[in-house]
Amino acid sequence: MKQFSLNLFSFNVMLPFKIHSPETELHLPAWEKKHVKVTLKRDDFIHPFISGNKWRKLKYNLAEAIRLQKNHLVTFGGAWSNHLLATACAGASFKFRTTAFVRGEEAVNNPVLAMCRLFGMQLIYVDRESYRNKENLYERYFGQDPTTFCIHEGGYGTLGAKGCAELVDELQQEYQHIFTACGTGTTLAGIANAIDKRGALTRVHGIPVLKNGGFIQAEVDQLYPNITAPILHLNYHFGGYAKATADLLSFVQNFVTTTGILIEPTYTGKLLYAVDDLIKNDYFTPADKILVVHTGGLTGILGMYERFNFIDVHQ
Repeated sequence: MKQFSLNLFSFNVMLPFKIHSPETELHLPAWEKKHVKVTLKRDDFIHPFISGNKWRKLKYNLAEAIRLQKNHLVTFGGAWSNHLLATACAGASFKFRTTAFVRGEEAVNNPVLAMCRLFGMQLIYVDRESYRNKENLYERYFGQDPTTFCIHEGGYGTLGAKGCAELVDELQQEYQHIFTACGTGTTLAGIANAIDKRGALTRVHGIPVLKNGGFIQAEVDQLYPNITAPILHLNYHFGGYAKATADLLSFVQNFVTTTGILIEPTYTGKLLYAVDDLIKNDYFTPADKILVVHTGGLTGILGMYERFNFIDVHQ
């Protein structure tokens, strides 16, 4: 067990975490023909492992853990979870112990979980049935441990949404549309709440990456019951979470090769595919300014790389 004193640091000293997330305009011929302007919010630049919305969702959870004098973060995720990796790295960086309940009956090893272990995270593998009752799992293992602080799967919750809302304050211009991928709805809720508070006319859009993603609206409502409902586009899940088709993989390869910006098929690939499809089908008004949030999580491509059928796109 790591030994340290919470008296050695405060939140302001401990987290001088400088955000670097520029707005980069994308110039793709098919989009420019439609006379729309697409800008990418580069949250993938924030940190290589505590990247994108992962940092935003952790920020105020870490602050709350410190306020409560907790030194052990406990969270949940799948075997390729970027949230687990971000939490593990944040723990090592900011002097927390970390433990994760990993969904899956058997102990597995992959590059993401190996990195979690390198950052000092303890992994507890649980079967899928037990995993469904996360509160029971936490209570069984840590209910009597006063040092632990529970972070929901994917950083879901008002603390996570509060961090995501700060993205809106960073924007250098006004947009007619803001798009983000959705897993738990936390990022979407935070952005939508911030836009509502501003009284802006920007429409906020979510691309659920899970099948039957309409449940995301209920998750947003639970966090902020009275905000303007974001627009959910439900037809870009490609079969469900962490599933992909040849069409999606081809789009990801072409986008990366054309722009030099890395995306992956689980979140950012589906997000940008959706935006591309909506542009080509005249969803937007000419001269619309569209912001797409790059939510990071690029290590997710490690679980998919064998599925790419690489072709020479320059031929």
